[in-house]
Amino acid sequence: MELGLTGKVALITGSSKGIGLKTALYLVSEGAQVTICARNTDRLTEAASYIYQQTGKEVFYIECDVTKEADCQNVVSATIEKYGRLDILVNNAGTSQAQPFDNVSTELWKQDLDLKLFGAIHCSRYAVPFMKKVGGGAIINVTAAIGKTPPESSLPTSVSRAAGMALTKAMSKDLGPDNIRVNTVCIGWIRSEQVERMWKEQSSNLSWEQFSSQDRQIPLGRIGDTEEAAKVITFLVSDAASYVTGTSVNIDGGMIGTL
Repeated sequence: MELGLTGKVALITGSSKGIGLKTALYLVSEGAQVTICARNTDRLTEAASYIYQQTGKEVFYIECDVTKEADCQNVVSATIEKYGRLDILVNNAGTSQAQPFDNVSTELWKQDLDLKLFGAIHCSRYAVPFMKKVGGGAIINVTAAIGKTPPESSLPTSVSRAAGMALTKAMSKDLGPDNIRVNTVCIGWIRSEQVERMWKEQSSNLSWEQFSSQDRQIPLGRIGDTEEAAKVITFLVSDAASYVTGTSVNIDGGMIGTL
């Protein structure tokens, strides 16, 4: 299948590791030029080196804290200065904050919304004008499956992720006439540094395969890999998904009980 990504320019936030890094790798492999950004410059350097080792191609990397609107504007401007255009934005920056309601302070609510919701809003606001200049684009808001069916003690993450889904649908309607597609991927159990820490701290006597296949009510019977999420994102930002917008795709092995 021809994905039509050659020559496209992508910006991926939170891309020094995990799903963001793997998405950058796949986009570069498909011929896109990519800017990766995160808060840790050392990790960005390592990520850029990893992509070069795997593909023989360089990516542009820049430090960015998406909780700061000025940083969001700067990373878009730097991408335009480097590549001259912007076609794809993947709003991936985020961490998991899951606690009971009574434990969540006002400051933590603000931090979580600034990172996961307003980070996506600000990056999109500055990216959209450049997408319009090239005749369209694709935006992916990376959210979480628990935003659809929030369990107990899932705050504030489940709320900020649900807001990200609403943002996706509203943006898709406003930006559709400009040929800018906006979708969200709803992540479930995916192998990450946080999940690996859980494995080593709680079940160090088990192999990864044993830990992954423990009963978590996942119909596919295991934790997913970052590559599996990255491949879906790569498809959704590609020309192969040119008629897909305003939708959410669960990448959760069938765990969540909603479409």
